[in-house]
Amino acid sequence: MTTIETTEKPAPATDVSQIEGRVAGLRSSFESGKTRPLAWRQGQLRALAQLVSEGADEILDALKQDLRKPALEAWSADIGFVKQDVKLTLKNLAKWTRPERVATPIHLRPAKSRIVREPLGVVLIIAPWNYPVQLLLGPLVGAIAAGNCAVLKPSEITAHTSGVLAKLVPRYLDPECIALFEGGVPETQAILAEHFDHIFYTGNGTVAREVMAAAARHLTPVTLELGGKSPCIIDRDADLEVAARRIAWGKFMNAGQTCIAPDYVLVHQDREVELIDALRRTLREFYGEDPGRSPDYARIPNLRHHRRLAALLKDGEVVVGGQTDEADGYIAPTVLRNPRPDSALMTDEIFGPILPVLAVPDVGAAIEYVNRRPKPLALYLFSNDAKTEEQVVATTSSGGVCVNSTLWHIANPRLPFGGVGPSGMGAYHGRATFEIFSHHKSVLTRGTRFDPRLMYPPYTRLKAALIKRLA
Repeated sequence: MTTIETTEKPAPATDVSQIEGRVAGLRSSFESGKTRPLAWRQGQLRALAQLVSEGADEILDALKQDLRKPALEAWSADIGFVKQDVKLTLKNLAKWTRPERVATPIHLRPAKSRIVREPLGVVLIIAPWNYPVQLLLGPLVGAIAAGNCAVLKPSEITAHTSGVLAKLVPRYLDPECIALFEGGVPETQAILAEHFDHIFYTGNGTVAREVMAAAARHLTPVTLELGGKSPCIIDRDADLEVAARRIAWGKFMNAGQTCIAPDYVLVHQDREVELIDALRRTLREFYGEDPGRSPDYARIPNLRHHRRLAALLKDGEVVVGGQTDEADGYIAPTVLRNPRPDSALMTDEIFGPILPVLAVPDVGAAIEYVNRRPKPLALYLFSNDAKTEEQVVATTSSGGVCVNSTLWHIANPRLPFGGVGPSGMGAYHGRATFEIFSHHKSVLTRGTRFDPRLMYPPYTRLKAALIKRLA
């Protein structure tokens, strides 16, 4: 059997001494105006779509080596996601880049007002390992669309995927405007020492603090896509068969290594046993009697992460799954009851295939439980009651909400995706990605044929009265 030890590849690295010069080269390219024309942006977006299409086999093979990702999951979540974003952006880019006319107050007339979107400059995109293609190239769609140069930093943990991207990016995209640097902590620190006009980071809160500290030295704005413990609330009237399938899919896809995966379930106490039975049946249907033999179940990418997850299994009563194989990077799809409330299982983001289930007396108690904890990246509700839906949406705070499903809210590129509080800042996807990599420049143009003297000295009582009236 292929093991973690034999699939791990030495972390690829860029020569740190080259980073400063490459970033300076990107800065020169941007200042030359090369990235500003609409034609350049559209051409690079088409090239990006070509990259993920023609490089699909290599990308899928790399994802299999790094994470044992099933081909369908890898294609839909990494390749298909990027292609969809490129398609939407190409269709709308000419409209998005047009100056936006806005109304002008009467006391400023005669004048016209507009908002002009201009590129920021050289931006940095740092991606994690769980969806290493989507979370690197997805933000790049918006960076290109807005007319920026970009530095890309894939995760060293998914070394095979990093290597494939390092080969494909310069082959398809303009190397004078887009650079990819490989490596781990030393290389990332060297990159962060450079001056960027925006930093887009996806990952955990610990590293996010380091990113923000580095950005602060240059007063660089940041977008942080983090995570947290995304709750799943199940009302008493929920269809548990449907809920079990949709929760299990959202939780155990990519072996639970998804920032918006349901982290724990709050189920009405009258339905707890039914839900666990439904989850057990669903997991058998999805992955068979032995999920370890299923070709549709991913793996944990390294020993450190595997051991952390295995330790969490002690923090509750295992009712489904619980098997582990360190050499294979395997942790079975697992459901726990009665988790210890003060344990790491219930205080830290799990980011793995372990699902704690807690019984609550009603939706109000579930809402109270969620609101006592840091704001999550996503919140899921299963209920057939419109009033319950309205209550949960109105009285909880989260990056996004999905009702009677999981994960799917991020699949609509017209819905901005992002966190709130400790789960992140800023939002992207579709037009929102273009907007975060654009500066919204306000422009007011006044005519000269008529020059009202209302605001000029001397300031008379009449002028003061008129100004107060117009204000």
